[in-house]
Amino acid sequence: MTGQTARTASLCACGGVAVRRVNQFVLQDELWWDSEFSCGSCDTHLCEHAGPGPAPDHVREALLAAHGPARLRLAGSVPSPVPALKVFREVAGASLSRARELVGELSRDGLVGTLPEMEFLMVRLRARGVPVDIDRPPCPGAASGATGPS
Repeated sequence: MTGQTARTASLCACGGVAVRRVNQFVLQDELWWDSEFSCGSCDTHLCEHAGPGPAPDHVREALLAAHGPARLRLAGSVPSPVPALKVFREVAGASLSRARELVGELSRDGLVGTLPEMEFLMVRLRARGVPVDIDRPPCPGAASGATGPS
């Protein structure tokens, strides 16, 4: 499983520029996220959140901006939508109608989200016999020929 990290600038209460680091990853068979805040001006360091569950919008947006979206697609035919419906009901807590919508999206253009989210779903769908693959976002710096962090 892949984890992702993104950093964003934030304003600290002291007036200094702080760094917020957000992460999303799979731990103990659950999708987790965390957020840390640090300010070099006043030496403040906080863990804002660490735990399982869906990441809030600001975390997802930072990860998508930093890494791009991943797309989960069907990789073959599915004789019945029931296994996929069960996964979406169990994992996302989706209503039956929402689970049907998600199966429809998966069948058409695919589902889009962060790479950890799509890998988390991929493992569960494959375990139920649903053939899926992920179109991964390009590696950062791949287009520029960069070989490592700057």
